[in-house]
Amino acid sequence: MEWASQLCENRGLGSKMTDSKYFTTTKKGEIFELKAELNSDKKEKKKEAVKKVIASMTVGKDVSALFPDVVNCMQTDNLELKKLVYLYLMNYAKSQPDMAIMAVNTFVKDCEDPNPLIRALAVRTMGCIRVDKITEYLCEPLRKCLKDEDPYVRKTAAVCVAKLHDINAQLVEDQGFLDTLKDLISDSNPMVVANAVAALSEIAESHPNSNLLDLNPQTINKLLTALNECTEWGQIFILDCLANYTPRDDRESQSICERVTPRLSHANSAVVLSAVKVLMKFMEMLPKDLDYYGTLLKKLAPPLVTLLSAEPELQYVALRNINLIVQKRPEILKHEMKVFFVKYNDPIYVKLEKLDIMIRLASQANIAQVLAELKEYATEVDVDFVRKAVRAIGRCAIKVEQSAERCVSTLLDLIQTKVNYVVQEAIVVIKDIFRKYPNKYESVIATLCENLDSLDEPEARAAMIWIVGEYAERIDNADELLESFLEGFHDESTQVQLQLLTAIVKLFLKKPTETQELVQQVLSLATQDSDNPDLRDRGYIYWRLLSTDPVAAKEVVLAEKPLISEETDLIEPTLLEELICHIGTLASVYHKPPSAFVEGSRGVQHRRLPPRAGSVESAESPDVGQSGPSEAPPAVIPSQGDLLGDLLNLDLAPPTATVPSVQPSMQMGAMDLLGGGLDSLMGDESDTPGVSHRTEVHSPQPSSDYSERELGGDIGGSPSMGAGLGAAPTAMPAALGGAPPVGGGLGDLFDLGGGVGMPTGFYVVPKTLWLPAMKAKGLEISGTFARRGGIIQMDMSLTNKAMSVMTDFAIQFNRNSFGLAPAGPLQVLTPLSPNQTIDVSLPLSTSGPVMKMEPLNNLQVAVKNNIDVFYFSCQFPLSLLFVEDGKMERQVFLATWKDIPNDNEAQFQIKDIHLNSDAASNKLQGSNIFTIAKRTVEGQDMLYQSIKLTNSIWVLAEMRVQTGNPNYTLSIKCRAPEVCQFVYQCYEMVLKN
Repeated sequence: MEWASQLCENRGLGSKMTDSKYFTTTKKGEIFELKAELNSDKKEKKKEAVKKVIASMTVGKDVSALFPDVVNCMQTDNLELKKLVYLYLMNYAKSQPDMAIMAVNTFVKDCEDPNPLIRALAVRTMGCIRVDKITEYLCEPLRKCLKDEDPYVRKTAAVCVAKLHDINAQLVEDQGFLDTLKDLISDSNPMVVANAVAALSEIAESHPNSNLLDLNPQTINKLLTALNECTEWGQIFILDCLANYTPRDDRESQSICERVTPRLSHANSAVVLSAVKVLMKFMEMLPKDLDYYGTLLKKLAPPLVTLLSAEPELQYVALRNINLIVQKRPEILKHEMKVFFVKYNDPIYVKLEKLDIMIRLASQANIAQVLAELKEYATEVDVDFVRKAVRAIGRCAIKVEQSAERCVSTLLDLIQTKVNYVVQEAIVVIKDIFRKYPNKYESVIATLCENLDSLDEPEARAAMIWIVGEYAERIDNADELLESFLEGFHDESTQVQLQLLTAIVKLFLKKPTETQELVQQVLSLATQDSDNPDLRDRGYIYWRLLSTDPVAAKEVVLAEKPLISEETDLIEPTLLEELICHIGTLASVYHKPPSAFVEGSRGVQHRRLPPRAGSVESAESPDVGQSGPSEAPPAVIPSQGDLLGDLLNLDLAPPTATVPSVQPSMQMGAMDLLGGGLDSLMGDESDTPGVSHRTEVHSPQPSSDYSERELGGDIGGSPSMGAGLGAAPTAMPAALGGAPPVGGGLGDLFDLGGGVGMPTGFYVVPKTLWLPAMKAKGLEISGTFARRGGIIQMDMSLTNKAMSVMTDFAIQFNRNSFGLAPAGPLQVLTPLSPNQTIDVSLPLSTSGPVMKMEPLNNLQVAVKNNIDVFYFSCQFPLSLLFVEDGKMERQVFLATWKDIPNDNEAQFQIKDIHLNSDAASNKLQGSNIFTIAKRTVEGQDMLYQSIKLTNSIWVLAEMRVQTGNPNYTLSIKCRAPEVCQFVYQCYEMVLKN
């Protein structure tokens, strides 16, 4: 209804009430009458007629037939009438492009009118007429307006350039408007500067690689000067532009922060959030021991708190942004817990968001306050809020160990209320508390069992079943309890069925003599009567384990579980960094990157925070308010110092067969690395070291915290345990496509090629010419490198282009970066006659002398024969050194990624790859690039991969594959950052061939 509002705007306040008459007429023959009135000689009659036309257009009537008559009314000095005609023109120019050309002369004339309002109106309308045919006629008037003496005209013209660029980008570039726009950044009027920045930012978003906003210290200084004087929306444009700048050093960063800080006290919340975004980004570059850093932290809290006194919708936006800020820098709001306490009249969406932030800020210092609040919330009437409050109590117990006992006591009090949904949520969180603190609070199991009959939600039933199965030896009637669930097995959800299957197998392993019949019954239900592939697969695995090796079954099913992590819903660090760069936009409310919800090419650039200056630590840990003594540091791949600074220090021992194992005590820290990210896509919190999961091959495992697929733990057991259990069926029913034979036991069940599919084999680069005949007295050598069965080979074709026979071949390598050396003599068994070619394959070892080369993969070779010694150099692909045991355990991956400094991370784009993530993963696995885990977020597959080099350097990678986008984003982390570029080249080589 923009036209209607402008129509009213064009009249005085007193006439606003009378304008409604234009919208009420429904006469027939109206168009004909309007045509006559538009051609009237009386100015007042003309104006009334145009108003009627605009009113008809506003309510959806087609008045395009009047186009020539309305355009004729443009020739007027009356500003109000001109505005109305321009409104009409904007709406109908697209459907009447030939007619619109009639208006060009008037535009040109109006752009030279003595009244700046008319000049600005003309240029604004020109930008809104999106018709290709007339854009070229508008270039000259626009050029004049960009250099107009009146700032109002210049600021309007600046926005017009962005609109014109959207219609015809080439024309704008050819006419030099972009350069004029860049000049306007130096304009004396702050609003012109703001509009120029807004226009350039808009154009830059649609052309990410254009580097239009070439920001430098001089430009930044001009923007900061304009910042103090322009309107609030102008300030937002300038602040958003500043957020895209990367300062040269911490001094410049501090200087910008000091000049942006006053914006925090602005009345407009959008300006405040844009200022927070700039400060959050530039704080990355400030050393933590700097006094100003602490001052800035203190200054950030009050404006964020003030945002929470606005209306609920604004509060929600503020809370969503605060949620991100708290994950990145909890210290900003650690003393402001009380402002997040819920008010009785808060809408539910505000309550839930406040609750989330309370948990993130919970620490030993404030846990008593938080628990008192949460207990109060658990007695509210809003069911969703109560559920979240009960769950929050459990999260507090897991996060702040000192509060665990008080939390369990509070949960038991809530269970005694017998309110159904409270009881069910309490049981779900108590299960998590058992996982975090084993053998500590099991005395409450009896109370939980009393409420068994009231459970009707799948998650609560599954949690209760897990508790019964896990502590079956402490529950006298565990078999009866589980049998009661078994009666309605087919009516249960998949989550409950899977849990019931595992719990009964656990029970059988603990009490084999009493539960033989029960376990046979559940295995039969799972394998023969179920059509769920996950349930069937797990049933067959258990059946075969129990029938072939009960001791192994006990070790697998009753293995000691790793402790669960503190924060399971933290945003993944790379995504969090990107979202911090989008504070104050929709991305920060959705908690999704713009590429996930913005269609087309605009707004999908990935932004990252700048690396922290003078520090090798990773960006702020997402942990909030750690309490108690710090955990022992996680076991990670050992650091080898400056690995490639001095290659002689490298450990060149043969590659070991196993990845360093991780102690259960490290799980909390490791999970926090990509909390809710990598750990959520790992499937379960517990994992199966060294064993590929069958479920990765077909459908994903249902999200269940209690799936049992662990190996490890020496429990012992009687070989006769499975005696009464029938052997597992030798083949699955035909409909299931058959099962592997039983005989192989665990090997058959788990050995599925890494869980993503079969690798495609090592990619071998075609042979290239290494030594031309003219440089080697007739000997020509071309070759390539390959890795076959774990052995590095140098494949060469030797051609004799001389007139004499060549014999006595030998080869030697100079010292090189990775110690490559011939593993044996060069086997040329027959003399090489003139014009003859012989193919030879030379096995290589990595135990030769080491010296850093430039480039890193350069190899200098000497070949001798009966004629002379010849020298050449060649470059080998680094994938040659990727060893077969490079698949890192998932928890080790998590810990190692966290342990490698962020400064060691490099990002690359791999372009024009037309493969889906699974095909790419298979292809890379053939070159010993192993996919540890895969996660899909909003149509984007994220593959987490590990590589081990022959000298025991580990390389970790994250590859993002967007459906329909041929460009992959590759992030590589390594203690030896020099290898990253070469690893990227291997990815590109393998994926493109």
